[in-house]
Amino acid sequence: MTKEPLNRRDWIAGLEKGLAILEAFDHEHPRLTPTQAAELTGLTRTAARRYLLTLEHLGYLTSEGTLFSLTPRVLKVGWSYFDSARLPRTVQPFLQQVTAAVGEVAYLSVLDDWELVFISRTSTSRVMSTGFVLGARVPAPLASAGVMMLAAQPEQKVKAWLETCVLTPYTPYTILQRDRLFDEIRKAGRQDYAVVEQQLQIGVRGVAVPLRDRHGNVIAALSVNMQVGEETTEHALQRVLQVLQDTALSIMRVL
Repeated sequence: MTKEPLNRRDWIAGLEKGLAILEAFDHEHPRLTPTQAAELTGLTRTAARRYLLTLEHLGYLTSEGTLFSLTPRVLKVGWSYFDSARLPRTVQPFLQQVTAAVGEVAYLSVLDDWELVFISRTSTSRVMSTGFVLGARVPAPLASAGVMMLAAQPEQKVKAWLETCVLTPYTPYTILQRDRLFDEIRKAGRQDYAVVEQQLQIGVRGVAVPLRDRHGNVIAALSVNMQVGEETTEHALQRVLQVLQDTALSIMRVL
């Protein structure tokens, strides 16, 4: 998650600002005026307005008076990743095998900064209200795959991030104590798998294992989501953990 500094002469500030405008739109800000866009991005109102108008001209935004909103064309940028990235395509058949073996939705996820992003998934024949769509992002500590990925990061880095992050209670069971969260992350690292229960949604359990490349570096996480129901954590692990671990090993051999 740490990037090498880019040579100043290679930096295109306009591209950075244009992307900042697009990223300013979210659930809380579905429509923006130039003034609001400026406040969210740190640009002047005049500059924000010019970027908004340019993005509208390119088809990424639409406007009603001074209010701008995203158009479906923005999805083309995101889906370019799924169309071009090798990892999701390589892993997809293996995820299908996991779902066939355990009857649960299987996911491939990666970290983007401190958020977990789902980049591949399967489905089951039964109705599930607990799934994540492709490209969905969640705070890493709230999902088993996120905890597993955090466990692969340097401990001091994780500690420093936990000290500054905002912990939001999504359910009555969401862990809000930073020390306890850090202990859960370290535990996942020691045992090489993670179990997260009812942190983001009531009645949902996730189990995840790391996906490593041939050099042993953790590059993603494999996970399954399931209803808690009457199944104990121990029984759930007996049912899915070995399948996930064997699948991760098989994937590593073809990467």
